[in-house]
Amino acid sequence: MTRIIALVNQKGGTGKTTSTINIAAGLKDRGYRVLAIDLDAQGSLTASLGIETYNLSNTIYEAFKGEIKAQDCIIKKKFDVMPSDIRLSGAEIELSSTPGRETILKEVLEPIVNNYDYILIDCPPSLTLLTLNGLVAAKEIYITLQPEYLALLGMSQLIKTIETVKRRLNPDLEVTGIIITMFDSRKLLYKEVIENVETYFPDKLFNTRIRNNVSLAEAPAQGMDIFSYKPNSNGAEDYNSLVDEILKRS
Repeated sequence: MTRIIALVNQKGGTGKTTSTINIAAGLKDRGYRVLAIDLDAQGSLTASLGIETYNLSNTIYEAFKGEIKAQDCIIKKKFDVMPSDIRLSGAEIELSSTPGRETILKEVLEPIVNNYDYILIDCPPSLTLLTLNGLVAAKEIYITLQPEYLALLGMSQLIKTIETVKRRLNPDLEVTGIIITMFDSRKLLYKEVIENVETYFPDKLFNTRIRNNVSLAEAPAQGMDIFSYKPNSNGAEDYNSLVDEILKRS
């Protein structure tokens, strides 16, 4: 059965896109069929994989509007990618009065969902209609969390939103993983935040901590995942460990 996982956090800069790319790459390296969906109008995932957004004609935006089918906008990289660009920002307004607007992504994916073992959805850093589409299409949620106090506070609103979506639109939706990113073992505050997360979500928090690593920041500039860019870096080691955990949980 295909695992459809939405990576979410309403706060920007928590490593959602980095995690989506490198989890997808790690799964692909292990022989799985993987699709990554860029659901953010900023197109960060698309650009981070070296896809030139100014030259795109078929994106998830056109699929949302029903102008093309999902398979028509998929780009073959190391893994399959459904790209986006700034035009996707218009979808919020254009689709706001469309009946069933929360389920459009789910409908777009239906013809291709069985072609993949994993579908990873990189959601926008805000609780918008696009994020809602990601949550309705997904079966699982991974929350990327920078271990800081304000980020922890923001999780409460996110959890409420997830519970509302689960109750009204997607009863199968579950938070199945919390990923600690940008970790620095020298900072006492980080340890305290993680202890709080472990208290409230003892079975959700991954043991792997994604450490601060300059290679993770450099890889997108080369249009590469961390395993292709610096396979011996701490970033590659951490994401390899995380992918192993994900597979064990499945």
